[in-house]
Amino acid sequence: MRMTLRQLSVFVAIAQEGTVTKASDAVRLTQSAASMALADLEDGLGAPLFDRLGKRLQLNDLGRFLLPQALEILGRSEAFEQAAKGELQNIDLRIGATLTISDYLMPNLLATFIQRQPQAQLQLQVGNTRQIIEAVSQFQLDVALIEGSCHLAQLQSIHWRDDELAVCCSPNHPLAQLERPLQPKDFDQIDWILREEGSGTREVFDHAIAKDLHDCKIRLTLGHNEAILKVVAGGMGLSCISKLAIEPLKEKGELVILDTPFWTLTRPLYILTHRQKYQGPGLKAFMRYCQESL
Repeated sequence: MRMTLRQLSVFVAIAQEGTVTKASDAVRLTQSAASMALADLEDGLGAPLFDRLGKRLQLNDLGRFLLPQALEILGRSEAFEQAAKGELQNIDLRIGATLTISDYLMPNLLATFIQRQPQAQLQLQVGNTRQIIEAVSQFQLDVALIEGSCHLAQLQSIHWRDDELAVCCSPNHPLAQLERPLQPKDFDQIDWILREEGSGTREVFDHAIAKDLHDCKIRLTLGHNEAILKVVAGGMGLSCISKLAIEPLKEKGELVILDTPFWTLTRPLYILTHRQKYQGPGLKAFMRYCQESL
């Protein structure tokens, strides 16, 4: 068969966007032209690449198998074209980050990288660990920085740096008033304000703290660190959260960190990529920069 780069571009765009309408915008084609390109590709292969679910198209087994190879072909073709023109390869990356990293580490990281690479175009997608892992596994992101662990065989986790969590509360909370060292039993029947399940922060709490509590009362779950800290600073319960998030309110005297040496609250942060994704010069440059910026 004689497949074209346009057909592969449409295939990849539909796999990432989920509909022909959104994919046609991404590749700058009309909807009818995008539909025809996909139909021609599937006809040439002699098999469909998607399951049709109403207007949505979902990759079938063959589509999932061929997607990494299509991405690599397109990545190499772009590098080939730019090399032929004597140009440096453009850096156009879709980067994912979990909430704590996006709020407290990514702004300086991205700003400094763009200063070094003025031609770089970066898109940042934010979500909890579970959401970001899913996006990388579906090739919707080129690379991600996550707080939690990833056990998918098709993804590569590279240790980036460590982050320290802490248990915090209002200075007026009864546990902050105790004049003796705290013990795990002091935290029984205490209200906790926590991140949602699927977040890296919640994973640390569940593995390090919840197992030691006879009566773990999770009073409220919220999807953002700032909202949690405002509730806790207002006198409602305790939280376990990154020190990066706690420090600004601690400096203002609105929060205190409780001394809990009986719990290990240090966690690794990871750079996450798909093992089958083609790593062009731009992606390699960003990953190398992240590892050098510790």
